Amino acid sequence: MNTPTKHQIIEHGGHPMFVIVPYDEYLELTGQDDDNVTIPLEVAKIATLEDKSLIRAWREHLGMTQEQVAGLVGVSRAAYGQMEARDAKPRRATLGKIAAALGVQVDQLTE
Repeated sequence: MNTPTKHQIIEHGGHPMFVIVPYDEYLELTGQDDDNVTIPLEVAKIATLEDKSLIRAWREHLGMTQEQVAGLVGVSRAAYGQMEARDAKPRRATLGKIAAALGVQVDQLTE
């Protein structure tokens, strides 16, 4: 979408209530733009040099235990441990729960 688009303002009772923006702009403003997905160097080092999954690298970088993340995700520690194994392939919905627990984007957990 290269053509500039004017924002539409929706008012209620004479007061601005909502602004409609192009979807690409919304993604950029909310940090969900795929082109803006980054991984801190510290997380990349843990994942690469220690041969760990990005899920585990993020957890360790954030100083969280498996028990803490498992509790936030709503699974047992053992089940969570399987999810962060190097060869694990959690479903997208599960990745969403883990991402929310860690405070990161889903795309930051996938390689």
